[in-house]
Amino acid sequence: MTPAVFLVILCLGVVSGASEFDLSLDVEWEEWKIKYGKSYTPEEDVLKREVWEENVKRIKLHNMENSLGKNTYTMEVNDFADLTDEEFKNMITGFTFPINDTVKSPWKGALHSNFPYSWNWKDALPKSVNWLKEGYVTRVNDQGKCKSCWAFPVTGAIEAQVFKKTGKLIPLSAQNLVDCSKPQGNRGCRGGTTYNAFQYVLQNGGLEAETTYPYKAKEGVCRYNPNNSLATITTFVPLSEDEDVLMDAVATKGPVAAGINVVYSSLRFYKKGIYHEPRCKRFVNHAVLVIGYGFDGNEEDGKNYWLIKNSWGKQWGLGGYMKLAKDKNNHCGIATFAQYPII
Repeated sequence: MTPAVFLVILCLGVVSGASEFDLSLDVEWEEWKIKYGKSYTPEEDVLKREVWEENVKRIKLHNMENSLGKNTYTMEVNDFADLTDEEFKNMITGFTFPINDTVKSPWKGALHSNFPYSWNWKDALPKSVNWLKEGYVTRVNDQGKCKSCWAFPVTGAIEAQVFKKTGKLIPLSAQNLVDCSKPQGNRGCRGGTTYNAFQYVLQNGGLEAETTYPYKAKEGVCRYNPNNSLATITTFVPLSEDEDVLMDAVATKGPVAAGINVVYSSLRFYKKGIYHEPRCKRFVNHAVLVIGYGFDGNEEDGKNYWLIKNSWGKQWGLGGYMKLAKDKNNHCGIATFAQYPII
């Protein structure tokens, strides 16, 4: 096939595809592009419209089923609606599970030191915890197109411990971690782990504040200045893959860095309610901060959830937060890779 013939076929395909769009969504499409500042070439507009329309119809079907009581959360058409599942995964998921023995060894079977072993230990814990309401949590961040999700739960967990000790809530620098924790095994905007980031803070002896080392959503040369360090840790504690252990840590220690599985489009379009995806495996590819837990309705209803701070901006979910199903067999791997710092 000659290039000219190929071009004609390609153009005919574009025109054909455009004619198949749902015309009832024309106004919604234009309003969505304005709302999120989207601008495409004519060719991109056709391709993106196709993806967007498929996602919109998927979301509307889900919400219709929600109104019939078939699921526990609603979805919305957000900034990610013009991305395919694969495009979203390649852009946003940057949490890589450690694979070398030196990292795995202390992880396996670890428990944090205050874990009580009595049969009724859960009775001593609060029925619900929300560290955001207690003033331990800084504003929601937006990681942008940098796969730096692993950095924000680390800063968030340390921020909470600093507040607990000093009464001062100071946003710490995720960019400091992005630029400087490569010797510990992280890869900047290409991914990393919370474990390696905690190792950096521990070995480096400090972490700068957001004000002196602001986030850029891209990699840069490490420019950490010890004179600007505002937080240190003495160690950090890995947890075993157990929701009860995670619950105890969140209740008695504070916000905990963790990982979840975000490969499903249902999560990237999450709006409100308790997220439960029956297909969700325990493999983790995105880092989040667990800032509490609770229940909707009556405690006996079994509608328990983890309260999670994400790094996809305030326009996602519940103002940047979400409720993830709790006590559902480690749903989406929430307890698979969790740690908290000690300062």
